Amino acid sequence: MKITVLAFVVCCLAIEWPWEDGEDSSSVQSSVTTVQSGSVEFTKTIRTYAPTSTKCPSGSIVREASSLHSSEKDYMARRHEQTNENLAAFLSDRARLSNFDAQAFIEKTKNLHNITIGLAFSGGGYRAMFSGAGELLALDDRYEYSNKSGLGGLLQSSSYITGLSGGSWLVGTLVLNDWMTVEEAISPDSGIWELENSIFNPSGINVFSTLKYYQSLRTAVEGKANAGFETSITDVWGRALSYQFFNPDTTYNGGENITWTSIRALSHFKNQSMPFPIIVANGRSPGTLIVNENSTVFEFTPYELGSWDPSLNSFVDLNFLGTTLDNGRPKNNTCYTNFDNAGFVMGTSSSLFNQALLRVQSSSTLNWAVKKLLTLILSPFSENNVDIATYKPNPFFNGEFGASETIASDETLHLVDGGEDMQNVPLYPLIQKERKVDVIFAYDNSADVHNWPNGSSLVYTYERQFSPQGKGTPFPYVPSVEEFMTSDLFGKPVFFGCDASNLTDLVGYHESEGNSTDVPLVIYIPNSYHSFESNTSTYEMSYSPKEIHKFIENGFEVSSRGNYSQDRKWPTCVGCAIIRRQQERLGEEQSEECKDCFANYCWTGGLEDSPQRSIGPFKSADLTSASSAASKISSKSDSNFSSSSTDSTPDSSSGLSTSRTANTNSQSSDSRSSSSRINGSQGKRMGKYIYVLALFANMAM
Repeated sequence: MKITVLAFVVCCLAIEWPWEDGEDSSSVQSSVTTVQSGSVEFTKTIRTYAPTSTKCPSGSIVREASSLHSSEKDYMARRHEQTNENLAAFLSDRARLSNFDAQAFIEKTKNLHNITIGLAFSGGGYRAMFSGAGELLALDDRYEYSNKSGLGGLLQSSSYITGLSGGSWLVGTLVLNDWMTVEEAISPDSGIWELENSIFNPSGINVFSTLKYYQSLRTAVEGKANAGFETSITDVWGRALSYQFFNPDTTYNGGENITWTSIRALSHFKNQSMPFPIIVANGRSPGTLIVNENSTVFEFTPYELGSWDPSLNSFVDLNFLGTTLDNGRPKNNTCYTNFDNAGFVMGTSSSLFNQALLRVQSSSTLNWAVKKLLTLILSPFSENNVDIATYKPNPFFNGEFGASETIASDETLHLVDGGEDMQNVPLYPLIQKERKVDVIFAYDNSADVHNWPNGSSLVYTYERQFSPQGKGTPFPYVPSVEEFMTSDLFGKPVFFGCDASNLTDLVGYHESEGNSTDVPLVIYIPNSYHSFESNTSTYEMSYSPKEIHKFIENGFEVSSRGNYSQDRKWPTCVGCAIIRRQQERLGEEQSEECKDCFANYCWTGGLEDSPQRSIGPFKSADLTSASSAASKISSKSDSNFSSSSTDSTPDSSSGLSTSRTANTNSQSSDSRSSSSRINGSQGKRMGKYIYVLALFANMAM
C-alpha cells in the first residue's frame, strides 16, 4: 500500500498543471462592465481579482474634501424624493403621532431641509452581522411582520447606512446583492451566510472541497501579485469572506470579480431605492498606535475612498484605486481599475480578524492537509502589523490637501479595521456637516463587558471632537461609561442631543458656521438579551442555521423593544425623535405625547455630566486617557475563537421562518515591493501540493 501511495505521489508531482508554462493563474474568466466615473463613462474588462489597466480620465483623480462628491449629491437629491414619501407614511402609519399631519409637515419643510436619517451598524464579527441583520429587519417594510410589530418603513425612510468590521459585512452583503432582504439572505437557496462550518474549514470533513476552496484563494491573491501589486493577509481574508457573502454557484469564485464600485451599476442603487452605503476603516502606519483622537477615519462610498479629517482632507475616485498618482495625477498614461475588490474592501474594514487567520494554523480541529496548505498560502506574509491592509500605490502620495506628512510621503497607504480606534459604531461619516443628517440610529453590537456593549464607542466619538482631528464635527453630550453601567442606561435605547438649544456652546467651540440644530440627535440602541444570549465571542466563527435565526430574532426584538412588549409607544417615540430637529428649526413646540417620550428616553446631561473635557484649546496631554483605553484592542485578539452559544428557545413572535436547512457540503513592478508577494514557482508547487495533500488526508480518514 505504501509503495502504491508513493508511486501515486511521484506521478502527481510530475504532472504538468494547467497554470504551469501556459495560462497564467490570473487569466481566468472575464466580464465586461460599464462604469460611470463622474462625467466619464467607460468600459472595463475585469479579470477576476487582479487589477487591470485602463485609460486614464483627464485631470486629477483626487479632490479636496470640501464638499460632497457630485454623484453623492445627485443620489441624495433623488433619494430624498423617496424618503420624504416613505417618511410621511411611517409617521402616519407606524408612529401614529397624535394631532400631527405628517404629509403636510414633510411638504411644507422639504424646501427648507429634507429630514435625513442615518443608520449605523457597529463592528463585532458575526455577532454584529447577525444581530444587526435582525435590527435592520425590524426597519424593513418589505418584511410583513416589521409593519405589525417593528419599525417597518424606517429603512425606506433612511438616507444613509454605515457599517464597520462585522457591520460592514451586513451592509456589504445586502447592498452588493442588489439590496436583498435579510429574509432572502437566510433563505435555504440564497447560497450565503452558511456558517455551519467555520470560514477556515467551510466544507467540514470534505477535505477535497476545502482544499479546492483554499486553492481558489491562493490563485486569486497570486494573480494580483503577478500583476505587480503588493498583497497582504487582508487579500486572503477578503477572498474568504466573499465566499460567505456572494453565492459561489451564481458568481465567479464567490464574487472574485465583484468590486465596491460595482454598486453603481446595481438596479436598486441606480433607482435610489437603498440608503447610500458607506463603510469605515482607519489609517495606521506600521509600528504606530491609533486611538480615537489621533486616527484618520477613512470611508468607502460607491464613488470614493478618503477622509474628512484634516490629516488627509482628500478623496480619490475609488474606481481608479491602484493607479500610481503624484498629487492626484497619474504619473503616466496608464491607470488601473478593479483594485477595489468588494471582499478586499470589507476585509480591510475587518482586518482585525487577520490575526484569527494566522492562528487557525494551530487549530486542533482543522485537517492537517488543510493546515499545511494554509501555511503555504500565508508564508509570504509577515506576522508583524498583521492587521494592516496594504494599498500600494498610495493614492494620496504627495497630496496637497492633508496635514499629515506621514500619509503624503509614504508610497503605501496602510488601512486597518474600522474599530481599532475604539469608535466601534461608524458614526463619523454621519456627523459630517456636509451630509446634513438629522437623526442617527446607532446600533451597537460591541463586546465591551461580557460581550455586551457599554456605550464606550459613543464616549470615544464624543471625546474625539475635542482633538485637532475631530474639531468641526460636533457630537452631542454623552455620559461616561461608568454612568452607562451604574444608571438605568445600560441595555436600553437612549436618545442623546434631544434639545438642540443645549448644544449651543458645543457648536461655538467648533467655530462652525452652522447652528445647533445641525447637530444630529442620536438614538443609541445597544445589543441586549430578549430571547437569546446574543453576546457570543467576536471570534466565534461558526453558527448553525438555528443559531443564526436566534440572533436575528433577538436583534428584531432589540430594534422593536420586544415587539412593543416593553413599550407600546416605542414607534411613536421614534417618530418624535425623527421630527425633532425640523421642529426646532421651525420653532415648533413638541406635543405632550412627544414630551412624555423624551422624558422617558432622553439623557439630559450636559458638559459637566459628560466625560471631562474642557471646551478650549486641545492639549496633547488629553491623549493619556484615550491611549490607556487603546489596550482593549489587544484584548480583542483572544485565543478563544469558539465560545459556545446559549441554546435558548427563540420567541417566534417576529414571524421569522426557521426552516433553513444546514448545508455542510456546500504600476510597474519595480515601483512596488515584492516582499509580500507569492512568487510564481511557489504557486506552482502549491498546485501540486493541493492534490497530494487531499489524497493523503482522505486516506487518513
